[in-house]
Amino acid sequence: MTTHTLVAFHAHPDDEALFTGGTLARCSAEGHRVVVVVATSGERGLTSGAAPAGGLGAVRAAELDRAAAALGVARVVNLGYADSGLDRPAVPPPGSFCAAPVDEAAARLRAVLDEERPDVLTVYDEAGGYGHRDHVRVREVGLVAAAAAASRPRVLEATVDRDALLRGVRLLNRVRIRPGGVRAADLGAAFRPRSQITHVLDVRRYVRAKQAALAAHASQTSGGQDVRTVSLLARLPWPLSRAVLGREWFVEIGLDATAKPRNDLFADRPSG
Repeated sequence: MTTHTLVAFHAHPDDEALFTGGTLARCSAEGHRVVVVVATSGERGLTSGAAPAGGLGAVRAAELDRAAAALGVARVVNLGYADSGLDRPAVPPPGSFCAAPVDEAAARLRAVLDEERPDVLTVYDEAGGYGHRDHVRVREVGLVAAAAAASRPRVLEATVDRDALLRGVRLLNRVRIRPGGVRAADLGAAFRPRSQITHVLDVRRYVRAKQAALAAHASQTSGGQDVRTVSLLARLPWPLSRAVLGREWFVEIGLDATAKPRNDLFADRPSG
């Protein structure tokens, strides 16, 4: 089998497991090289209790290493920016990902792309999934880096089927569960509708690896008044976990969606 290289570009530790964990595990199991790049260590993430020694960023970086091992990731790279925070303060803090010029951050990512020469680079959709400004910046930076990279990788947006997500969140909201504080009414413009999705990957065989990766991000399982998404998904019982976590969704930039989405990130990619 021809092997390929996938670089998954994410904003913070735990994003790689939430949005692409099954895909990373599947690609690794199929013999492909899998690289995870994060823009930040997520030190502004929500957690319970006092700040741990060394800061939350150091804890989350170590959690990322454990999650990557569970998924079979070959290499983890941190671009070294600070977490911009979800929406406060209004102006991104100095040194944060969103405070950096796009071209500067793209040059850091391009250096990794030129080392790895990936066939595929994943970013996020235009909304940054649920709107986090670091997620929006991942897409902006990723597109610039991919266009300049020697391998000219295909770029796929890691997203979620909005139609399925809305159904699930509405059911949870009816029993007064708000995963991550989210209400169905908040998701009208989040992620991508099914009609725009080009790839639906079957990752049911890798759900246990994805849940192990989610559980590795222990600092993100508590904090705040609502159940945390990482905690909820990591604890889903079998076989419910296969139904909820057994598919992952992507939109390939420049490719039209069809009635039958592809089930392979590397489909139709010329071998190299």
